[in-house]
Amino acid sequence: MTGSISSAAVVGTTSWGTMLAVQLARNGVDVTLVARSDEEARALQAAGEHRERLPGVAFPPDLRVSTAHDEAIGAADLVCFVVPSRSIVANLEELAGAIGADATLLSATKGIEASTGRRMSELIAEHFPGRALAVLSGPNLSREVAAGQPSTTVIASTGPIEPLRDAFHSRTFRVYTSGDVIGVELGGALKNVVAIAGGMVDHFGFGDNAKAAILTRGLAEITRLAVAAGGDALTLQGLAGIGDVMASAYSSLSRNRRLGELVASGVSLDEALAQIDETAEGANTVPAALDLAKRLGVEMPVTAGLNSIFYGGVTPTAAIEALLARDPTVELR
Repeated sequence: MTGSISSAAVVGTTSWGTMLAVQLARNGVDVTLVARSDEEARALQAAGEHRERLPGVAFPPDLRVSTAHDEAIGAADLVCFVVPSRSIVANLEELAGAIGADATLLSATKGIEASTGRRMSELIAEHFPGRALAVLSGPNLSREVAAGQPSTTVIASTGPIEPLRDAFHSRTFRVYTSGDVIGVELGGALKNVVAIAGGMVDHFGFGDNAKAAILTRGLAEITRLAVAAGGDALTLQGLAGIGDVMASAYSSLSRNRRLGELVASGVSLDEALAQIDETAEGANTVPAALDLAKRLGVEMPVTAGLNSIFYGGVTPTAAIEALLARDPTVELR
């Protein structure tokens, strides 16, 4: 990709995928929103909005909905993957022969592969070697961005970044740039884990001191892991780290915060996910992050506590007691 972006394909009719397609189209980019089936594409196109995920947010004239078989994908300057992490490989395989050779590929999926701990951009690079890759992350609640409330995000890229910034940037959606793909991507994925812990604190009514503590210690875990993986610690002090942690851990719109509240109330993980009825990436990210941390020699006690609750049969109160019983140590290490 060289020059400005005039056309894009957004793969994934998630709330965030739909919102990014709307954002690009609002900026005058010719956008194809890629749905899972002809039936879904026809329904969304006829409605002129995503009534299930983003009700009331009208599709701009430059946005149309189609499927992976649409020839417009091959002509797109930019292809964005905004699907759940568990399905990204299937989408990459389906689109392997459809994406143009010069297209930049961008991931806005905030997760890591459950079975390997690999980042989404690593999976994209495996299927499309030699391509320019980018990731987008930050404190981005879809409904607030859709409503035109002031929001910010960060894009990191291995290729030219100014065209990407210009394609997404607007008066109410401010785009910052970074060269740290690893840090931005891991920050976006791992903040979901911290948001779950924050939701549990809220359920138990432990107060603001406790919530500040769990978010800060959770951010320390994120930073340790990102640095061990090759990221920059300063990235986690920015939008993709602390910014996203704050939005996800405090907002009533956050699915992962809600997941923490439900599980702390005694609801099983499966039941909680069913109630939320949208992807809460943190549930899959918890064990994947621990596997990655083990390989990199990084300690993650908050994440380990959540893993014991989700998959080890430990009650939330017992996991909290175990955290509080840890030996005191120096803060920054």
